[in-house]
Amino acid sequence: MVDNRMNVNQLQKGDKVQEYYYIKDCVCKLTNGNNAKFLDINLMDRTGIINAKLWNYREEQDDYIKSNIIVFVTGNVIEWKDKLQLKIDYLRKITEEDKVEVDDFVPVAPYSSMDMYEEILKYKENIKNQDIKNIVEYILNEAGPKVMYYPAAKSNHHSVRSGLLYHTLTMLKAGRALSEIYDFVNSDLLYAGIILHDMAKVQEMNSSELGIVEEYSVEGQLLGHIIIGVRNIETAARAVNASKEVSMLLQHMILTHHYEPEYGSPKKPMFPEAELLHHLDLIDARMYDMNKALSSTEPGMFSDKIWSLDNLSVYRNKL
Repeated sequence: MVDNRMNVNQLQKGDKVQEYYYIKDCVCKLTNGNNAKFLDINLMDRTGIINAKLWNYREEQDDYIKSNIIVFVTGNVIEWKDKLQLKIDYLRKITEEDKVEVDDFVPVAPYSSMDMYEEILKYKENIKNQDIKNIVEYILNEAGPKVMYYPAAKSNHHSVRSGLLYHTLTMLKAGRALSEIYDFVNSDLLYAGIILHDMAKVQEMNSSELGIVEEYSVEGQLLGHIIIGVRNIETAARAVNASKEVSMLLQHMILTHHYEPEYGSPKKPMFPEAELLHHLDLIDARMYDMNKALSSTEPGMFSDKIWSLDNLSVYRNKL
């Protein structure tokens, strides 16, 4: 990660910019006066987003000025309607020689995707029931390389590159600790439920390799990750010839992990591992959002209201 970047959150009026940014979205518009074409662009890095304008736009630039790519930009920071804006003088697509680092442009999980994935596989290897292990392996293989960069959500908790792995691994660690306290819990079921509970997000959402969700897939909009996940378990169970009991238990865990009908779960958890899965998911999501809010809040102050936390503000103590 480069330390001397001109990060978005450090830009000030009058700054002359020569930097790499990620095009979050880009729209061609017409000026009010002479109907000249210009580009209205939202540029971002891991610290924030700034609106930019490319006034001397040429149509031959269409092949490389588009959403979800990294570009090199020069220009000047101005103020427009009380907000900072970047007036672009020059813009080009990057090449291999630029040697840009993905971590500079998008928020990322705090650990490498490979390290997290390998640790998750260790939990999978600890599953003793062969039917359960086979189903988990089948679904992980079906998810493929997407699991390495997918976020866990479009805009809520763990909506960062590799956020799906981070969310899964954190839940596994918490689940392991709780299963030692509640020793009647079947850790095979719990570990499998945790690994699989959000795995259908790779089908529900369309994400770039930078971990930016462009939109929900048609399947995601019509069915959602819970129904897709239940269906995936049924498919996997048939493929590996797993027992009906194992398939049914895992499907129930996925089906109930949001707990309430208004959140997508038509049934409530009806055995301990399913109940634990729901609470582990909720705890990890809320702790993530609280930590994120506190990271930008001064000691002794309250954060902005957070929609995902029931629109509450979080207090950062002085201890």
